[in-house]
Amino acid sequence: MEELDYFDEEETSGTIFRDVILLALIGFVAMVVMLLPHLQPPQDETEDAKAPGNVMVEMHWPSEMPYDVDLWVKAPRELPVGFWNQGGPTFNLLRDDLGLEGDATEENYEMTYSRGIPPGEYVVNVHMYGRIPEGERVPVKVVVSVKRPLEETEQIAATTVELYRKNQEETAFRFRLTDRGDLVENSVSTLRKPLITELR
Repeated sequence: MEELDYFDEEETSGTIFRDVILLALIGFVAMVVMLLPHLQPPQDETEDAKAPGNVMVEMHWPSEMPYDVDLWVKAPRELPVGFWNQGGPTFNLLRDDLGLEGDATEENYEMTYSRGIPPGEYVVNVHMYGRIPEGERVPVKVVVSVKRPLEETEQIAATTVELYRKNQEETAFRFRLTDRGDLVENSVSTLRKPLITELR
């Protein structure tokens, strides 16, 4: 009888040991499964189709001029992006400046950044949203820069547009880029192309 009890105890302790090991293994597998969605494979540095800030458009006007000027940008085969439509597949408007109204800084500027560089024609317009006194002219500086994979940011175009009346919309640039972000030769023009009406 004592011998039977000895074997029962040995068998019970063996079962408990196997159960503890099995539970620890199940816990480890569960943790690995929960962590898998958070692991990302290393990305190829030459492949940055989703990298933010490939095409950057900035617009500045004098800080002492409290006018609401709007930046509008159109990527190839997409709807324009501006204060009515602040995001698209390629561009996002990062800052909508209303002049002095609700402004935390004294600077007057707006900017858009792209994700990727789709090839084709880009259009950059400036728009005087609010009223402006008769005879007043607002000089608006517009700069376009491109950041290609593994390269420094390069400014590809800059100009100054003068606005002098409410609802005035002027084309600062029209230009074409290759899929690598190179400016197509002789593609820069100021041929007028209204963008706001495309959203109406």
